[in-house]
Amino acid sequence: MPGHQDKTQLRVGRLVKAHGLKGAFKLELYTDNPDRRFVPGAVFTLQVPESSPWHGKTITVREFRWMNSHAVVFFEGVEDRTAADELVRAILWIDQDADAESDEDDAWYDHQLVGLDVVRDGAIIGRLARVEHMPAQDLLIVKTTAGDEVMVPFVSAIVPEVDVRAGRVTITPPPGLFEELESAADDAGAEAVQDADGED
Repeated sequence: MPGHQDKTQLRVGRLVKAHGLKGAFKLELYTDNPDRRFVPGAVFTLQVPESSPWHGKTITVREFRWMNSHAVVFFEGVEDRTAADELVRAILWIDQDADAESDEDDAWYDHQLVGLDVVRDGAIIGRLARVEHMPAQDLLIVKTTAGDEVMVPFVSAIVPEVDVRAGRVTITPPPGLFEELESAADDAGAEAVQDADGED
């Protein structure tokens, strides 16, 4: 994401869909403090396709409110449904000092996560290679001790604990996510043994 060396960016929300006719959006929140993040005048960097007229621009909050337990936000310069439709699925980022601690309970900067040991059932099974920010959810790319890369959805059900200070990420993957790799490696080893046995 854009930014200079002493800044990093934190993802705080995604514009799920246009709401009503006056340029409002329903908001998917990636922050534990939305009422503080989305105050009038708050400025966000937009992550949108390069073809979008909003590419490379920032956007400023005009109003934030709750409607039937849904977060709804209005932005300056987005006055109607047509303008709002151009921004649906955009992801909102804010600049923060790179050395600042995140004030979110469950938000981390990519540079804090990359390189952490990945632990399952108390054993290190690999290292976190990178984080990929997808429209639906973030993915942790785990480089296993065997050298394979596995994509792990970055959700609390699968990644219950991130301990940056201890240098580890604890995962509880569903059955099959890593076992397929392990069984493939076992099969390859078994085939090698069979080949060796078959030679005169």
